[in-house]
Amino acid sequence: MRINTNYHQLSGRYLFAEIAQQVSAYKAAHPEAQLIRLGIGDVTQPLPPAAINAMHRAVDEYADTKTFHGYGPEQGYDFLINAIIAHDFVPRGIQLDRDEVFVSDGAKSDTGNIGDILAVDNIVGITDPVYPVYVDTNVMAGRTLRYIPCHADNDFTGDIPTQHLDIIYLCYPNNPTGAVITREKLAAWVEYALRHKAVILYDAAYEAFISDDSLPHSIYEIEGAKQCAIEFRSFSKTAGFTGVRCGYTVIPKTLKAEDGTSLNALWNRRQCSKFNGASYISQRGAEAIYSPKGQQEVRDIIGRYKANAAYIRQSLADMGLTVYGGQHSPYIWVSTPDGEDSWHFFRRLLNDANVVVTPGEGFGTHGEGYVRITAFGTADDSRAAVARIKKIL
Repeated sequence: MRINTNYHQLSGRYLFAEIAQQVSAYKAAHPEAQLIRLGIGDVTQPLPPAAINAMHRAVDEYADTKTFHGYGPEQGYDFLINAIIAHDFVPRGIQLDRDEVFVSDGAKSDTGNIGDILAVDNIVGITDPVYPVYVDTNVMAGRTLRYIPCHADNDFTGDIPTQHLDIIYLCYPNNPTGAVITREKLAAWVEYALRHKAVILYDAAYEAFISDDSLPHSIYEIEGAKQCAIEFRSFSKTAGFTGVRCGYTVIPKTLKAEDGTSLNALWNRRQCSKFNGASYISQRGAEAIYSPKGQQEVRDIIGRYKANAAYIRQSLADMGLTVYGGQHSPYIWVSTPDGEDSWHFFRRLLNDANVVVTPGEGFGTHGEGYVRITAFGTADDSRAAVARIKKIL
């Protein structure tokens, strides 16, 4: 028996596992400490009542042989796919066929698993700083990575490469920087992908936080994107489904590999072989957020998180810190004071303020000198955390 030796190339511990270990050690040594956790991007608001009620009804169906559900379609139930297309894409002038949408257990799984249908010798462009799953899953596969520096000078959207790339990961609104991408810049990326016969893997998990109509919510708003892009969406940050697990991926049938192979057909084959579909209960809950009542409830929940983000962003700026994001995103990207090392600042906030954030260096080389703060806490925790940070600074 031999192992996949590519795993030896991974860093010793996953970023959020390392943070959890350090926080647990601190808590064990200081059991009296009242920690405020604004590090991991997990939600705190209850699920929308419309989703809760729909999932209750779905559970009841399992109690009767006449309405019981076993295996569902690997691609997702029509009732959810039809709602996704009608509400997320048609209003933006995007036409999709039902078999171009694949419901899953979340965007993290799909962004990691998509590599199953892509050759190992593809050269992968990774923005830096970046959500770790993009890096780790390609390292596991043994692909060559090329990092695209993202910093304040290019609005954290990266410069269009001069070298050839086969696969490009983009995430906007961005995790971790909170940056957004303009329609013009996204069009430039699409033009590059078409010219190089590359595929863009576009993570739009946070699109619901965009409040400027001039900014694209979907890459398919850009002409030509259906020939070069796969889009990932999540109900985790839209409707609080982090623990429920439901999302979807869009692969247009017009997206072809260099040899003419349909990526849509490959992904369908992959899902049929390795995935039994998201649960009926979670899909009924997701469907319910598209009802008029569900839509209003989702807007209310997102509004609370956006209010947290605005408060944290402005308060830290008032302290003299340089801040980014937090306007169309639940993440605030904060320069450490006086160029302090990001892990050192993380530990200082943990030890002296009992506030947990995420050190930017964990997201890549260009994350050094920053920390990420999430707005997914409660309003009270957000305000208390700001007060504690102000006290130690």
